[in-house]
This record gives sequence, structure tokens and C-alpha cells, in this order.
Amino acid sequence: MHEHVFVLSEELRQSIPENWDEQLRIDDAVTRLTAPAEAGVSTIVDPTVIGLGRDVRRVAAVNERVDLNNIVATGLYTLADVPDYFRYRGPGTLLGGPENMTDLFVRELTEGIAGTGIKAAFLKCAIDDELTPGVERAMRAVAQAHLRTGAPITVRTSAHAQTGLTAQEILRSEGVDLGAVVIGHSGDTSEPDYLHRLIDNGSYLGMDRFGLDILWHYTHLHDHVLPALLPAGVTQAQLDAMLVDNPRRYFSPAKS
Repeated sequence: MHEHVFVLSEELRQSIPENWDEQLRIDDAVTRLTAPAEAGVSTIVDPTVIGLGRDVRRVAAVNERVDLNNIVATGLYTLADVPDYFRYRGPGTLLGGPENMTDLFVRELTEGIAGTGIKAAFLKCAIDDELTPGVERAMRAVAQAHLRTGAPITVRTSAHAQTGLTAQEILRSEGVDLGAVVIGHSGDTSEPDYLHRLIDNGSYLGMDRFGLDILWHYTHLHDHVLPALLPAGVTQAQLDAMLVDNPRRYFSPAKS
């Protein structure tokens, strides 16, 4: 439910070409993603958006060679300020006008990303230890795009600073149904009170960095976690709920 095929600083990639071999990187991604496909994974969710070097053409080139669905996102990843393009355009800015961040997100959900015709299926925003004006603006733009399209939302949060609650507050104030929200990186803490508050507010917990380290690979769950959970008493039905039923429900249109 939270995998990044590529995360880049695109300007640096172009400025330091000796550090990047496009075909080698694509081949490596194909190899890495073939492993979970062979382990039985049919779909991954990739919340790589503007600010993380998103290039859906590159991801599509990988997907053409791997029997795996990759659900891509729209939105903005910032932990501080919005990009200058948005900083000077929109309500209350130098050039004024409507919130074109929201318009961009809606277009990528309904028409496609960067002229590719590849449509995003969910929205992504982020917050770290504090709510900055730029972060709040991006979050509210995401909320408005959700209200216009029904697309679900994933928020990158700081579990240490418990900013998942801040994100829920902002999104709820815009009218978002928190049942359509994943609070990302919730697995970075084992503080039960914080996690229960997020759940009680109606959101999903994104346990998305479980086992993440420098040697991380896409089959960690299937190779190590699931074989340990079953003997420990977790049922197959519970595993299916976490790995299949909840993701399906998250991406299903809300019933009126």
C-alpha cells in the first residue's frame, strides 16, 4: 500500500548524468518488482508525487515488463513551502487567482498525468513535525480535490510528533470523510493511545515502513513477516483484511 519505485531529485539527476544510467535503473526496478509478483502480489500503491521526482513514463516502462499493477498518485510532497509556481499563484498570492494546485490534482485524477493519459487514483500530501503555511495549503488543496473527485488520500506524517492528528483536523475541517484517509508512517511508533485516536477518528493506519532499512526489498512481508505472524496466532482472515480487503475498500467509491 506504500511503495516507491523511484524517488529522485530530478534537477540533480539531470545535472549529474554520470550518476544515472536510465536503462540500468529500469532493469533494476524490473528485477526488484518481479520478485513480489512471483510471490503473489498483484498490485502495489506508489505515492510518489510532485516533489519526489515522479515520472510516470519511467514507471510505465517498468510496468510493461512486470506482471504487476502500480497505482499512482497525484498531490504534492512538501514539508515546508510550496514550489514557487504555486507560491506566486493562487488565493492571497502576488498573482492571485483560484487554487490551481487543486485544479492540477483533479486533472491528473480525471484526465491523466503530464499528457500520458495515465490517471492517478489517489491523493498524497505530507506533514513533518509542524504545520507550516505551505504544508497546510497543499493539504487543503488535496482535500478540495478529494471532495471534487472522491479520490482517497494518503498523508505522510510524523508519528513521533503525532502530526497524523493535525492532518486529520485539517482534512476534516475541509469536509473530508476521514474513512477515505490513510495516515502514513503510523508504524513508526508503538504508542497505542496515539494509534487508537487515529483509528477512532475513522482513518486507516499506514504501517508502511515496517522493516524498512538500508537493505529493504519488496518481498520482506512475504519472506519474513507473514511466516512469523501465522504461527503467532494471526489468522489468514486477518491477513487478508490487511492486505486485500482494506486496500480494496480504500479504493472503492463511497456509497451514497
